[in-house]
Amino acid sequence: MSGVRHIRSVDGTRIGFVTSGTGPPLVMVHGSIADHRVLSRVVPLLEPHYTVHAVDRRGRGLSGDASSYDISLEYADLARVVDRLSAETGVAVSLYGHSYGAVCALGAAALTSNLSRLFLYEPGYRGVVLTPDKVLGRLDQLVAAGEYDAALEHAFRLGVGMSEAEVAAMRALPSWQARVEAAPTIPREFRTAAHLSVDTRAAADLSVPTVLLLGDRSTPGQKAVVAALHASLPSSELVMLTGQAHAAQVTAPELIADALRRHLPVATTA
Repeated sequence: MSGVRHIRSVDGTRIGFVTSGTGPPLVMVHGSIADHRVLSRVVPLLEPHYTVHAVDRRGRGLSGDASSYDISLEYADLARVVDRLSAETGVAVSLYGHSYGAVCALGAAALTSNLSRLFLYEPGYRGVVLTPDKVLGRLDQLVAAGEYDAALEHAFRLGVGMSEAEVAAMRALPSWQARVEAAPTIPREFRTAAHLSVDTRAAADLSVPTVLLLGDRSTPGQKAVVAALHASLPSSELVMLTGQAHAAQVTAPELIADALRRHLPVATTA
C-alpha cells in the first residue's frame, strides 16, 4: 500500500507517514526543524529494495499534535507505527532516525519487540546543540511573532552552529520550506535536547542490532554522544561517513542509502 497513511498514538494524536517502494519494511524518521520531506534525496535510493515509511513526527506535516509536549510521546508514536507495520507484514521492521529523530527512534526501540534493526544517525542529546538561554529566548520571540524563516536561520546559526554559507546552502534546497513550516516545534525540541543525556544503562538493555552513523567532520560533542552509545549498546556497529557532518542525508544521500542497504535484510523470493 503506497501513499499517505495514519495511525493513532497512545494519546489519540494522528501520526502520518508516506509509504513508497517495494520490499522489507523500513521506517525513516527525520530530525528537528524538518518533516519527512527532508528525506526526499534518500528515499528514492531505497525504494527499489525496501518499502519505505517516511514519518512526520508530531507537530508538523501530516501529523497532529497535543496540547502539551513530552518526548516520551514521540517514542510511543514510532513504536505504534512499527507495531502496526509488523502486524500487517508479518515481519520485523527496520527503523532509521536522524538527530532528534534518532533520539526518538532509540526511545521507541525500548517499547516494541518488532524491530529487526535500528539505525541512529548522530542522535541529538545534550551537548550536541548549543542552546543558552539567550538563544532560546530570541527563538521564542521569533516564533511568537510568526517570523518562522528568521527563527529557522537563528536556530541553525546560533543553536546548531552552522556557518552563514552552510545556512545559505540549506536555504537553496527544496526542503527549506518544510523546515520553515516546522519552526514552531523548534523551541520545545531544543529545550528537551538541552537537558536530555544518553541513558547508557537503558542502552545496555537493548538487544536489537544497531548501526550508528557518524560524519567524520561532525562536532566533538556529537562524536562523544555516538561513542557513548557505541560503548553501551550490546550489539552495535559504527559506520563513518567520510567527508560528512550532520547533514549527509542531504549532502551525500548515497552514503546513507549505501550504509542502510549493507545492513538491512533483503527481500526473499518463494
